Amino acid sequence: MTSNLFTPLTIRGTEFPNRAWMAPMCQYSADTSGPGTGAPNDWHVQHYGSRAVGGTGLILVEATAVTAEGRISIGDLGIWSDDQVPAHRRLTDLMRAHGTVPGVQLAHAGRKATSDLEFNGGRALAPDEGGWVPVAPSAVAFSESRPVPHALTREEIQDVVAAFAAAARRALAAGYEVVEIHGAHGYLLHEFLSPVSNRRDDEYGGSFENRTRLAVEVTDAVRAAVGETVPVFFRVSATDWIEPEGWTADETVRLAAVLREHGIDLLDVSSGGSLPNAAVPTGPGYQVPFAARVRSEAGLPAGAVGLITEARQAEKILADGEADAVLIGRELLRDPYWARHAAAELGDEAYKPAQYRRS
Repeated sequence: MTSNLFTPLTIRGTEFPNRAWMAPMCQYSADTSGPGTGAPNDWHVQHYGSRAVGGTGLILVEATAVTAEGRISIGDLGIWSDDQVPAHRRLTDLMRAHGTVPGVQLAHAGRKATSDLEFNGGRALAPDEGGWVPVAPSAVAFSESRPVPHALTREEIQDVVAAFAAAARRALAAGYEVVEIHGAHGYLLHEFLSPVSNRRDDEYGGSFENRTRLAVEVTDAVRAAVGETVPVFFRVSATDWIEPEGWTADETVRLAAVLREHGIDLLDVSSGGSLPNAAVPTGPGYQVPFAARVRSEAGLPAGAVGLITEARQAEKILADGEADAVLIGRELLRDPYWARHAAAELGDEAYKPAQYRRS
């Protein structure tokens, strides 16, 4: 018998060979100046290529900025220019050649933008240091060490929507087969969702309908850009971990039902990121119950993520109906061949390159 983890999944005609997927994780390794700014390079080719050879069913390439100012750090990937498309094509061609579905997470960092590289400390960079003024729904800084952002005007909000749509079109030109909208971890779309960061008094602030307006507008624009045959996912932080003051799990279920009606195919369910000091009770599979609620209460397929490290743990999540796929994060940084090792443990046959069959 085939395990749940290695049972294929089809969404809008795209077949995923298994349900062991790679969560988007920033590498902070794109070129930071010159014509290659924001484009994937040799590091990304070997990094993502290794996980494709390792049998991962879907690779969601790290947060890829829809504008230059939407980067978390100066080393983030971007897809705001047609000039960046050929470098992304190197990634998608390699993934596809090894049986992996290539996907990309489209992102805007909002008030958490303009950082130095994470491994340089990740401090905020001022404009005279190569940084820029970040933007947000309201002029509320993420922390005392971060700059106060510029509050977006209505016209600038529509520019953001257009940037997501243009990035989605470039993603298809680059060969990506799945597009994920990043609405989690305290970045721009999440900033609009959460009362922690959204203090607006216009149609983009206040009520649930107003705070979710931008997420819906971006979803509509991306769906229109990619057509009806391309899977579109949405990543959400299910809770700010400061209920009831912040974004809540109940609101996530409500949003999931709305996004389902607007063409989202799967909710990638994470949590946190709105505050630097939120008390998050981490532990194995600690975010899985949020995905289970989305799946059962909103009727939207869900991906589970968060300290999922063991094959049998992942298998149980799927067997219990708590998620439709599992997204592996840090464990795939430690072990590029996690999916192959999981298949062996569960007694499944996994694709193996001809070069490795003697193993």
